[in-house]
Amino acid sequence: MGRSTGSGNNFLQVVANNFDVLALPLVTLVFPLYASIRAIETKSRTDDQQWLTYWVLYSLITLFEITFAKVLECFPIWPYGKLIVTCWLVLPQFNGAAYVYRRFIRPFYTNPQIMTNGQQIWYFPRSKDKKNIFSKPDDVLTAAEKYMEEHGTEAFQRLITKTDREARGRRSNNYMIFDDDYMY
Repeated sequence: MGRSTGSGNNFLQVVANNFDVLALPLVTLVFPLYASIRAIETKSRTDDQQWLTYWVLYSLITLFEITFAKVLECFPIWPYGKLIVTCWLVLPQFNGAAYVYRRFIRPFYTNPQIMTNGQQIWYFPRSKDKKNIFSKPDDVLTAAEKYMEEHGTEAFQRLITKTDREARGRRSNNYMIFDDDYMY
């Protein structure tokens, strides 16, 4: 009987000593994968923003770790720090990834940075022209609505039918253009 208690204590000690190794995959991959699938199935834009931002940040953290692996080995606290930061990014109580997006990524994206010589680092066109069908959010829906306003719903239905027929034709063996040009 005393022997089984000792083995139980050994198991708990192994778990405690390797907590970061056990918890990191759960926090960084398993829960975010589950939450991302749930976000795909909802119509909410907020959860999409949270999880897309999380995966971008996770990729950046992974690239950082790969780049500085030798340096990070000198810091035994790194896995615990990463676990804490990841918990803040992932847990719904904090929504850290959405916070990072709103606070840092979105302002950086929506306001193109100007270099000292007056040239922009990048350019995202913003048209004030009302006729530009891509000036609103949800560009595809806006373009479809605009097309229906100008050509009618019947023309839009014909366009969809034609596109569907062409897609089926590409999948058949009779397609003349190289099929692999359109494979992902």
